[in-house]
Parts: sequence; C-alpha cells; structure tokens
Amino acid sequence: MKIKLDSIDKKILALLQANSNITNAQLAQEIGLSPAPTLERVKKLETQGIIKSYHAVVDMASIGLGVCTFVTVSLKGHNKENIEKFTKAISKIPEVVECHHVTGQADFILKVVASDIPAYQNLMLEKMTNIEGVDNMHSTVILSTFKDSRVIPLP
Repeated sequence: MKIKLDSIDKKILALLQANSNITNAQLAQEIGLSPAPTLERVKKLETQGIIKSYHAVVDMASIGLGVCTFVTVSLKGHNKENIEKFTKAISKIPEVVECHHVTGQADFILKVVASDIPAYQNLMLEKMTNIEGVDNMHSTVILSTFKDSRVIPLP
C-alpha cells in the first residue's frame, strides 16, 4: 500500500537518511517546524512502517570482513515448502547479510560476508551446501565497490 507523503515528510526522510543521528531539535530547525510536531511526524512515519529502523553503517574491512560475495541460488523445486525451508535455514546464517527472492535464472540472490577466502569456502562447504532443497549455487566475489548507498530516492 502506497502512503502519500507531503513535502515535510519527504524532507524528514531525506534528512534522516543522510544522518539518522540528527537530534529532533536539529531536524525541526531544518524542516521549519517546532520540535513537538516534528517528533510527531517522525513517530507517524515509524508507525506507518515507512521508517523501519536506524542502523550504524560499519566498515567491513576494518572489522576483519575482507570478502564479500553475491551468491545466486536455485532450488530443486520452486514451491512454497522448499522456499520456506531455504529462507528459514538462511536466516540462521549470520554471514548471509541479504537474501532476495528473485526472478530469472536463479531463485535467490544472497549477499555473503566472510573474513577471507578460506573462511568463505568453509562457510559454503559446511553451511550453505547442506541446506535442503538447494540445486545449485554460483558465487561472484566482489572485487571493489563504487557505490553502496542506503539512501532511497524520494519521488
């Protein structure tokens, strides 16, 4: 369901996407409202599910995660039972940081992080290939990233 946003809601979303640590007072000043109605609007955006959460963006390399890959996964049978088994198993693997159900040649695309290639290989051999219902997987190692934005363009 699409929720209609006015120009103030869009300003709030743009500012919070740029800096989720902004104080309510700073946000109010930026959008031209007093703090109380600003806070009300933010709470409304949260309640409506437009703002889902607030996160710190962590530099993976600085914490020892040097390998990031995309893995396409095809299931043996594309039915509800296999999809549910797969997504339940994937949700228990912390190295899988994204899981997307997609159309095309594969059924899922995963984003997987690991400390190095041997750790990635171990993850694939010990956890990923043992998931029931998986037919095949193809890995693509990310060499470098030129754009990694979490900012959603507002219409």
